[in-house]
Amino acid sequence: MTAEALPAELRRAIVQLARTPRLLVACDYDGTLAPIVANPEDARPLPESVGALRSLAGLHETTTAVISGRALRDLATLSRLPSEVHLVGSHGSEFDVGFVHALDADARALHRRLEAELEGIVQGQEGISLESKPASIAVHVRRAEPTVGERVLDAVRSGPCTWDGVQVTEGKAVVELAVVQTDKGHALDVLRHRVSATAAIFVGDDVTDEKAFARLTGPDVGIKVGDGESLAGYHIEDTVDVATVLAFLLEERRAWLHGDQAVPIERLTMLANERSVALLTPDARLNWLCHPEPDSAAVFADLLGGPAAGHFSIKPEHGSLPLGQRYVPGTMIVETRWSRLLVTDYLDHDLASHRTDLVRRISGSTNAVITFAPRPEFGQVPVRLLRERDGLRVVGTSDPMVLRSPGVAWEITSDGVQETATAVVRPREGAPILLELRCGTDDLSEATLGEPERRARAGSFWSDWAATLKLPPVETELVQRSALTLKGLVHHDTGSIMAAATTSLPEELGGIRNWDYRYCWLRDAALTAQALVSVGSLGEAEAFLGWVHGVLGTLPGPERLHPLYTLHGTMLGAEAVIDTLPGYAGSRPVRVGNLANQQVQLDVFGPVVDLVVQLAAARGSLTDQDWLMVQAMAEAVARRWHEPDHGIWEERHAPRHHVYSKVMCWVTLDRAVSLAETYRREVDPSWPVLRDTIANDVLKHGWSDEAQSFTTAYDGDDLDAASLHVGLSGLIDPADDRFQATVTAIEAELRSGSTVYRYRRDDGLPGDEGGFHLCAAWMIEAYLLTGRRTEAEELFAQMVDAAGPTGLLPEEYDPIAERSLGNHPQAYSHLGLIRCAQLLAK
Repeated sequence: MTAEALPAELRRAIVQLARTPRLLVACDYDGTLAPIVANPEDARPLPESVGALRSLAGLHETTTAVISGRALRDLATLSRLPSEVHLVGSHGSEFDVGFVHALDADARALHRRLEAELEGIVQGQEGISLESKPASIAVHVRRAEPTVGERVLDAVRSGPCTWDGVQVTEGKAVVELAVVQTDKGHALDVLRHRVSATAAIFVGDDVTDEKAFARLTGPDVGIKVGDGESLAGYHIEDTVDVATVLAFLLEERRAWLHGDQAVPIERLTMLANERSVALLTPDARLNWLCHPEPDSAAVFADLLGGPAAGHFSIKPEHGSLPLGQRYVPGTMIVETRWSRLLVTDYLDHDLASHRTDLVRRISGSTNAVITFAPRPEFGQVPVRLLRERDGLRVVGTSDPMVLRSPGVAWEITSDGVQETATAVVRPREGAPILLELRCGTDDLSEATLGEPERRARAGSFWSDWAATLKLPPVETELVQRSALTLKGLVHHDTGSIMAAATTSLPEELGGIRNWDYRYCWLRDAALTAQALVSVGSLGEAEAFLGWVHGVLGTLPGPERLHPLYTLHGTMLGAEAVIDTLPGYAGSRPVRVGNLANQQVQLDVFGPVVDLVVQLAAARGSLTDQDWLMVQAMAEAVARRWHEPDHGIWEERHAPRHHVYSKVMCWVTLDRAVSLAETYRREVDPSWPVLRDTIANDVLKHGWSDEAQSFTTAYDGDDLDAASLHVGLSGLIDPADDRFQATVTAIEAELRSGSTVYRYRRDDGLPGDEGGFHLCAAWMIEAYLLTGRRTEAEELFAQMVDAAGPTGLLPEEYDPIAERSLGNHPQAYSHLGLIRCAQLLAK
């Protein structure tokens, strides 16, 4: 039997249930898993149901249980259910084999008294049997003549059933007397509490199962097997249907949790327009878009939750894989091509700050299927779609949203919670189909500027900028794409720069290292701006420093700077979990916000001051405002450099005296002195002295004779790729034996084939992570500084090979599984690639 044979309402309920964060699946045994038979000892569960229960139990945050009236020992022997499935016997009075030992003396005495009384009642009665369990005794009358059975049951009801301390449960041809509290509803509650289930399903056929059905609320699902009135919301016919229900639930739950169709991260392509970002899969599925800001809640979160979390897809009606996807050279316009279909995507430019407009152009000569499934607030807000003359209106959002689609005939369907619009269209020669998603307005009228003109405007914005860049002769096209990607992460309205376009793309598939990078880290943004200055674009650096000035204006002093802020320069809210999303390829939790904003990271001043140096050199002058900031940051270092901190990697444990942080404090003072000397500013006489003090401190406490390397921190011998900055920054001469030894030690411990790991130590979090492209870039630079050009070229070639087909890089790379990991695209990775290409070109 297939799932299609189940009632449509039940299928919809199961689909919704499968998406709950923590699921409890419970069912009865006789008449549910196993068909009713004349001899109860012959009742065996259907193999299909057993397999489904076992597989469900193996899924993340999914618990399965069988709650039966049978004694626990008999249930285990008869069902032969795998150990992954929890067994609850005697209507909930036995949760484990040793339960009988929990009975107190009074309960044991009552049990003995009951047994003696019931033996007397049933003695000599044909077809009547007693089943003695650790905490109860059941009287079975199924095989007795009806008159005999009823006579015995009347005697039991009027006698032992009335005793104090006796709990009575009646079923089909059975009455059970327990000496402890017992019913299936109570058992279901106990299980739910133990596993913190956010929703439960219970399947049963007997009158005793009604007590479980009575406990179901909210998103829970109750299914009655067979005819008759019931508190359950749904009915199915028999145990074969039970197997079908469990198999369907397994399929939906597995798909939701594991994202079996998750697109490799590096194959995702970013759209950008200086204010918004979006991601496309290789087959033109829009699977990530946030509004009104890139760090707002997602409207389409298929990336982290599958289709149920929202997507906007276009594909040929008679499906085939695309022939390819590419950026229009020098732009952020993306083309996805099939043999007779072309989809062109871009984010519109020159819009009001509250607008996010995505334009999708379908051209070709074959039918295309469009699926429009917006799911605002990460899919947590139910939406309705209303057909209007020129498109669709999205109802239920806090911000207005429409899809202009003149000439498209939409069909709207509902899964009971959310609505989805689908259409089949056929573009004609010279008459493409245009779809315009407009977030932040309810205007469905025709745009004042034609689509070809808007596309040309979007393209020329990027290509005109790209034409001004000074690109190295090494991997020129990839460097240009990296520069365009970095500019795409710049938030034009504020000057802030995102660390990456996404949240919660995992550092380990299925793991918990899933962080939100859609914010502006001072360090990351300063390094991004440096990279753009290095290719000849100064505006982003000037805007970012303006953003920093604005943030500093809200603080009593720069020593109070947080490591990161929202794109608008405000403090982040509390880190939260969106537990209704299963995460990319089952990597949970999905997080919004970032606890790192509460950390102390004393390295942040160095990259900002270094940026001021590079920007001043590029434009030939140092502004008074920037010099005042440099002075303030030097003073902040003077006040705090000796403190421990959380370091560049934001480890969530006690602060340490990190070598990298001390080096960046040294950089702050060294560059401040250099600026003063170059631009004839007054040098604080304490700065050169303190610069030397910090350098000596690093050389004394950061070096380990045991490790033959500069280490992570002063308190251990563990290594960290960031400690390469002892030489990369100029604190010591790269020819120094200690730097040469550090490069060798870090290579031996942290390099793995085509990548370099941050560190190998226990950082207090479970699981592993990939190697960091940025760390590989540092290693390439270190190789070059120490005269190892061949190794530098080889590692750079491997880094280039890791880029996706459209030239984008996420944060990390797993050299074992040979796949990318982490948020995407990542500024660190692209700025590292740019610098390596520049150094190799020299």
